[in-house]
Amino acid sequence: MKFSRLTYRFQRSTRGRVYAMRALGVQIGAGCRILSDIITTEPWLISVGDRVTISSGVTFVTHDGSGWLYRDERGRRYRFAPIQVGSDVFIGAGVTVLPGVRIGDRCVVGAGSVVTASVPDGTIVAGVPARPIKDWPEFHAGLAAWPAEADMVGQTYRQRVDSIAEGFQVNKPA
Repeated sequence: MKFSRLTYRFQRSTRGRVYAMRALGVQIGAGCRILSDIITTEPWLISVGDRVTISSGVTFVTHDGSGWLYRDERGRRYRFAPIQVGSDVFIGAGVTVLPGVRIGDRCVVGAGSVVTASVPDGTIVAGVPARPIKDWPEFHAGLAAWPAEADMVGQTYRQRVDSIAEGFQVNKPA
């Protein structure tokens, strides 16, 4: 396993995070932004659709270690289960996704949530445990009021962000 983690770090630094995770066995679709290291002891049990954003600090747990507490003549018990993430999904910072969960298409998982059960297509969830709070049409309609890429002004990334940041005044008096 050390070799795999060392190889992962090298590939991540030279070829990018998505390439490195694919090399470990994570199935990742096209157009994804992945800001977390999806590293688990069973990376081949994770699949991610197209146009998915996985924010920083997201944890995927593909096993339940509590089975080790049960012992009899057949030995300890194990539970492994895949995690599936659909397409057009946003997973917020610090989310934990537990074994056997499927997050459907067009879903949003709020920051800090713990996803203990599958999320149907078009559902926005948040909380511990994650619960539905909106549906996709309601969420999508609210985004129309946000500033668009065309509204950004400036040469640098900072200038473009500052030009649309809420409550931020460029060149405000000291």
